[in-house]
Amino acid sequence: MPNRVIHFEIPAEDPEKIVKFYQEVFDWKIKRWEDQDYWLVDNGKMGEYGIGGAIYKKDWMTTVVNTVGVDDVDAYVEKVKAAGGELVRGPMEIPKVGRHAVLKDPEGTLFGIIKPLPM
Repeated sequence: MPNRVIHFEIPAEDPEKIVKFYQEVFDWKIKRWEDQDYWLVDNGKMGEYGIGGAIYKKDWMTTVVNTVGVDDVDAYVEKVKAAGGELVRGPMEIPKVGRHAVLKDPEGTLFGIIKPLPM
């Protein structure tokens, strides 16, 4: 197994509110794990690698940010805003990468969205 990040966690003060936000925006299937304050996110087929990562010099963004692949960045920016989130930066074209934006969920957790260029 390659040494790749294959799991993410999003901290939340009100997890049920944040679960609803991500379900509404990205159609993720999210269910509570037993009787814990912990919800499992199903956003793709198990057993397939689907997450990449990067290390960057700290600038305006000083935390880990998960980025979700989407088919239309501008449409998802509107979905995020309609669901109670906020646009932080972008949308912008990143040369040789794709169209990208950084947003906040209703509790202020940063996340990105990207429509990657074809490989």
